[in-house]
Amino acid sequence: MGRLEGRVAFLTGAGAGIAKATAKAFVREGAKVIIAEISREAGSQAEREIGEHSLFVETDVTSEESVRYAISAGVDRFGKLDVLMNCAGGSLQEDVPVHEMKLEIWHQTIALNLLHPFLSCRYGIPHLIKAGGGSIINFASHLGMIGSEKPAYAAAKGGIVSFTKTLAAQYVDHGIRVNAIAPAIVRTERSIQRWETGNGILAKDPSPAMRARILKQKLYPFSVGEPDDIASIAVFLASDESRMITGTTIAADGGRSSYLKISTD
Repeated sequence: MGRLEGRVAFLTGAGAGIAKATAKAFVREGAKVIIAEISREAGSQAEREIGEHSLFVETDVTSEESVRYAISAGVDRFGKLDVLMNCAGGSLQEDVPVHEMKLEIWHQTIALNLLHPFLSCRYGIPHLIKAGGGSIINFASHLGMIGSEKPAYAAAKGGIVSFTKTLAAQYVDHGIRVNAIAPAIVRTERSIQRWETGNGILAKDPSPAMRARILKQKLYPFSVGEPDDIASIAVFLASDESRMITGTTIAADGGRSSYLKISTD
């Protein structure tokens, strides 16, 4: 029997990256998954790859009606909801110092990274209560822990840390645990395009030896992860193995928010 046998999970952004890897891991552990994804092509492909234990619902996570519908459709299909994983998000290159930032960049970043988890919880929590409890997994970032750049993104992800603690306190009597994961660099499709192609620091020499040297000198040995690394943490948080953990943000960043100073020269 899998660690998530019989459970139903709603995952945002699950057409790619961390959430897609997690959806696959959840199904391997016995769960059924609702793939909330804005890209019809990516969501449909993920559903085909994962198979009959998945349902893709085209979803704009910044739209209240879209999120409400996606959760309702998933519950209609699978009968209940046990896990919410709010993973969709991201930063923009235009997220520059505040006095130079366009207001629409602030609003767009906050909507995607902070409003979206609120909407997911607003419509998902009643189903978790009905199921007798469950697990909510939010996504922060190492920048939400330390700041230092991208003020809109850092503010949104810092808000996730506080939002997570508040949810944990408010819903503990309903048997709902709420935690967050705060990754740094993870080799998602988007990250690979940014760091390993064009002028990215890992694109200059494809040799394994040079790649290893750059990672050690510039990013340090634990600072770059794969989607499956984060999926493993999410499986743990969704399962009963983490039954004593709530209100916590796990910094899955190779120490960047704790003790490392990263060089980007």
